[in-house]
Amino acid sequence: MSTNLHIDDELIIKAVKLGGHSTERSAVTQALTEYISHLEQKKILSIFGTVNYESGYDYKKQRTRH
Repeated sequence: MSTNLHIDDELIIKAVKLGGHSTERSAVTQALTEYISHLEQKKILSIFGTVNYESGYDYKKQRTRH
């Protein structure tokens, strides 16, 4: 899909240079990939604290070999 975007020239130049990219497209692609990854990680963090554990569960018991 081809899209025309108006992106600040200074931002693109800096991203290409800092990222060691050969093209503006590769810099934008990496930025979007990392942005999506970040949002997915935030989504996972939202489930922390929502899991109910059995009160009598002994995790140390599971470590011993029989």
